[in-house]
Amino acid sequence: MSPSMDFSCRKIFLALFNTISVLLLLISFPIILSKSSSSVFLSGIKNVEEESCGGLDGFDDYATKCSYLQTHDTCVSQGYIDYIKLFYCIGNESFFLGFVILLSWLLALFYLLGNTASEYFCSTLEGLSEALGLSPTVAGVTLLSLGNGAPDFFSSIVSFTGSPEVAMGGGSVGISSILGGAFFVSTAVVGVINIATPIYRPGSAVVTVDKSCFIRDICFLFLALAALSAILISGRIHLWEAILYVSIYIIYVVNVSTSFCCQRRDEQLRLPLILSTETSSLSSTQRQQPSSMGGEEEVEIRSELLNYWFSYFLSILHILNLPFYLPRRMTIPLVSEEKWSKFYAVTSVTLSPLLLSALYSHHVPMEEEEKKTLEAYLIGGLIAAVLCIATLITTESTKPPVRFLLPWLASGFLMSVTWSYILAGELVSVVVSIGHILGINASILGLTVLAWGNSVGDLMTNVAMAMNGGEDGVQVAISGCYAGPLFNAVVGLGASFVLSAWNVYPSAFVLPSDDVSNFEIIGFLVSGILLAGVGFLRRRMKLGRAMGIGLICIYLCFLLFKSFILLDFQI
Repeated sequence: MSPSMDFSCRKIFLALFNTISVLLLLISFPIILSKSSSSVFLSGIKNVEEESCGGLDGFDDYATKCSYLQTHDTCVSQGYIDYIKLFYCIGNESFFLGFVILLSWLLALFYLLGNTASEYFCSTLEGLSEALGLSPTVAGVTLLSLGNGAPDFFSSIVSFTGSPEVAMGGGSVGISSILGGAFFVSTAVVGVINIATPIYRPGSAVVTVDKSCFIRDICFLFLALAALSAILISGRIHLWEAILYVSIYIIYVVNVSTSFCCQRRDEQLRLPLILSTETSSLSSTQRQQPSSMGGEEEVEIRSELLNYWFSYFLSILHILNLPFYLPRRMTIPLVSEEKWSKFYAVTSVTLSPLLLSALYSHHVPMEEEEKKTLEAYLIGGLIAAVLCIATLITTESTKPPVRFLLPWLASGFLMSVTWSYILAGELVSVVVSIGHILGINASILGLTVLAWGNSVGDLMTNVAMAMNGGEDGVQVAISGCYAGPLFNAVVGLGASFVLSAWNVYPSAFVLPSDDVSNFEIIGFLVSGILLAGVGFLRRRMKLGRAMGIGLICIYLCFLLFKSFILLDFQI
């Protein structure tokens, strides 16, 4: 065997091994949390089908609804906060105030989930990628795709696990949010790129998208949608079918790792971004040069005032952000050069086992709560003490550890997943609760609000990359608009299917049904992908403003269609 063939074989094996390892790590964590309550989950499904929150709409006043909630345990929020009971029993019958608080908390959760993914999760994944020696291509379609799709991934996982109420109502939210996000990114985001990039960068009209990579991405996305449609038609899924569905992405990773058509060097992407930023800053500075000494003094005074108020505003934001920042910073170990702190390292390895113990005890059945909770905290406290002493002795204040780097990265990965799981649970819980309060099917909110919130990062990142990323920026942005939804649809929903089927094994997991047809979403999604495919091929893989307008029109038609259904209009 030649050295080149041997290298390719090792590359394929490494891609398979790391992809499967990451998937197993991600799936094992929710199993630990949900397995303890799986008996409660299975025994409660029948009752939930018969008696959920549907009866809440039959009452008008807050007092009656509060009494209903206190006597019906199935009508509870899935998160750590019971938002429905909080709204009706403690809201002092102020609908506007209560709803504003819920919306504000929803926005805060969107920010926290995205910030956790970018500041903690992605940082750990980049370290793992370097420690495992992954090539940029393999890392991009495995670990980095996971980092970018973390909000959708964990929202889907959480919507399928937990209490019976969540399983029957939240699962549809998970499916609709994944499909809604994929539809938004593949139509609206691609449309904005096609419209905005030629305006911002006139020379981009001659930039072409790699044909083979584009066709590969949309073909795998079509395959995933076809498999998902078959699963939805059957209405149930076995464990082996769920594993087979996840294997679509493994095949995709192997395909990408053995081809070099989409390989791009990070320096080629980063340098134009830096240069364009510096050039724009320099040109703006030159434009603002005053023509006289008096003008210079006036500008300097205004600049000092602006800096004063801006720093004052930032200080207020920093204080307000502390309650959200400190719990995560003090429980997620970080070992990157720019974020290393021995104080936070010691604190995080001490508090993280206790946080895991608290989460485990929260999911312990009621009859075993006292015993299991005591055992969990004793074990967590012992591990925390050992890790605290070891960290104090073996680490330095000036630089992160070099030895035992992989355990540090693994612990950071575990706690990033933990926080993402917690925040995604609260996010889905708020969306489902708002659906109950407004009398709107929660899956519609998942299709719109949850999908928009989780996809706004893709909109900003991909559009900015297309406009400022040099010659390769358009290619990376368009590829991300299809590879990202593919990851969320296959790995996000696939991991949820595996978890759900695992809980009922050897029986098949019955998929949640709702009034909103997921086939409508898939139909619109396929039409958007076909329009983009035909448009790119006819224009020889170049951007087109007309194609962008058409893609956005498809998304707006879909929203209009859903609005008519929601308002019970006859079309």
